[in-house]
Amino acid sequence: MADTKKLTKEERKKTKRAARKKMKAEKPKKPRDYARGSKKRKVKKMARGQAKR
Repeated sequence: MADTKKLTKEERKKTKRAARKKMKAEKPKKPRDYARGSKKRKVKKMARGQAKR
């Protein structure tokens, strides 16, 4: 991506968006083979009350 130091906020937004779009086209991510969030650690039961937070 180009140096965005001298650009205005709107120009910077456009540049970043274009760069993101270009990346997506060049290096597409492979579809995940598991459900989203399924690999997160499951919490049995949270401690109640403010003292435990």
